[in-house]
Amino acid sequence: MLKKTLLVFSVLMIVSGCSTIITPVRAGEPLPSSEEEKKILAVLDDMDKKQRPGMMNVPVEDGRLLRLLTEAANAKHVVEIGTSNGYSGIWFCLALHKTGGTLTTYEIDAARAALARENFRRAGVDKIVTLIEGDAHEQVTKLKDPIDMVFLDADKTGYIDYLNKLLPLVRPGGLIIAHNMNPRMADPIYIKAITSDPRLETIFLNMQAAGVGVTLRKR
Repeated sequence: MLKKTLLVFSVLMIVSGCSTIITPVRAGEPLPSSEEEKKILAVLDDMDKKQRPGMMNVPVEDGRLLRLLTEAANAKHVVEIGTSNGYSGIWFCLALHKTGGTLTTYEIDAARAALARENFRRAGVDKIVTLIEGDAHEQVTKLKDPIDMVFLDADKTGYIDYLNKLLPLVRPGGLIIAHNMNPRMADPIYIKAITSDPRLETIFLNMQAAGVGVTLRKR
């Protein structure tokens, strides 16, 4: 596929009369802008290669999307449901260490929570992460502070409960991001809720893969 892309690109350059061939940067290779970012990306790459099996981590492209949305929104408080080994959480932290924000993340499995804590530590982002063990359906009711962004990546039929409990805390202009929105995996009740509420605006991305729902709480 890459060879075909380069061939087409070269033909277009020749047709347009340009004699310089520019090789495009391949997707999936974010470029670090600092030593701190380089360290975080190295840990993410290591996790992608060594820890992905059984962890249900988001694809690299979706991780980059989470970072992009978080930094673009200048998010100060991100709430994640479904920590797993901390992979998506570290993508959030790539943005949060720039915005001065924090991550509150929930994991019901003790072994995964322990692994996530270690991954946060070695990425150097543990100081901006609060990891809460237990049933998120119960634990999120303790949240009181405003939320800039929610990320749902846990029990799919539970998304509607998380939405109902967390939406009142999401600031106007804030986002609710839901993973696994592909019709084969998504909960129809949640889909109806985020597409029929006039307070919300939703688009779906990367539907050829797991699918990501990005919902705006309107101002």
